Amino acid sequence: MKVSMANLNALHRPILASLQKAVDEVLSSGCFVRGEHLKKFEESIADNIGVDHAIGVGSGTDALLLALRALGIGPGDEVIMPAFTIFVDAEVILLLGATPVLVDIDPKTFNIDPSLIEPAITERTKAILAVDLFGNPAEFHDLRKVAAEHNLALIEDAAQALGAGYHGEFAGSLGDLGCFSFYPTKNIGACGNGGLVTTNDSGLARRLRLLRFHGDIGNYTHTCLGRHSILDEIQAAILRIKMAYLEMWNDRRRANAALYREGLHSLPLRIPEEPLDGWHIYHQFTVAVPGLRDKLRAHLLGSGIETAVYYPNTVYHQRPLSGRYETQPSFPCAEKAVREVVSLPIHPALTDEQIDYVIQTVRRFFEHEEQSD
Repeated sequence: MKVSMANLNALHRPILASLQKAVDEVLSSGCFVRGEHLKKFEESIADNIGVDHAIGVGSGTDALLLALRALGIGPGDEVIMPAFTIFVDAEVILLLGATPVLVDIDPKTFNIDPSLIEPAITERTKAILAVDLFGNPAEFHDLRKVAAEHNLALIEDAAQALGAGYHGEFAGSLGDLGCFSFYPTKNIGACGNGGLVTTNDSGLARRLRLLRFHGDIGNYTHTCLGRHSILDEIQAAILRIKMAYLEMWNDRRRANAALYREGLHSLPLRIPEEPLDGWHIYHQFTVAVPGLRDKLRAHLLGSGIETAVYYPNTVYHQRPLSGRYETQPSFPCAEKAVREVVSLPIHPALTDEQIDYVIQTVRRFFEHEEQSD
């Protein structure tokens, strides 16, 4: 049996006619940028999440970059962020001439540890960038408290968490700005690329709309330096179709996670915990396997099961950050994570039989390891 990390063909097959119709409508309209599909998609996201403004942009990376720019982050500023996440979070800070200040993670959730943020704050700190890693919102109750006490902006990287929740609020509404990616393998993905920023601040929303289109207020009158980064009409039309399936697809991911949790609970690995006051939407089902991660991956691959490691390096081990620290930083939880984490297939097109096959293959691996000892 083959089990892949993603199967977009299987996911698209039941809705292919609707997707093709939506694309045909855009092609027939002749309007490919800043049209009604973008406007309606932005409205649907804002309504779904419960925010006042949603601004579609060209990618998840641009969502983060423009969010930072809207806050005025630039040279000399510092932004606190987790040491274990996708490098893009640090990259956008560096591109603006600012400095990413890294803190360690909570080993249970892999999200930034709020208790470690205050010691990292200096007079140059302007914002906290928290990541809802793998589809599980960060601990925003404590993050908001620290941000408010020190007058810091709070940015939520919710790229992996559309539809996730925390204390009755949706991911993307938990900070001053929420950033989403619609990369094809996300919980809803474009057939190309796309991103979006959410906020309740009308001033930030207005600035974001300027920044995503060269600072143009109309009639080729430019008030600031921006860029061209707008979610195009074809991708917006596709994403409008997919939004109708988001809850069903997320429910399937959660059901798959429950099957894994039941089937793997007695094994010597750490499985994701279901939040007590929220809901995880399992963009990834990431387990920690002390000492045997790479051996387990090889065993699964030999049985036709794909896995992935998100992420094989801490942020500060990436080359663009080389030499930026006077001493080598140490973040034990992040360093442990890069040695141990592996993500198992979790996408909504998986069958129960495939999930069971993964479970039984993992179990056979540990049974063999136990017998070898």
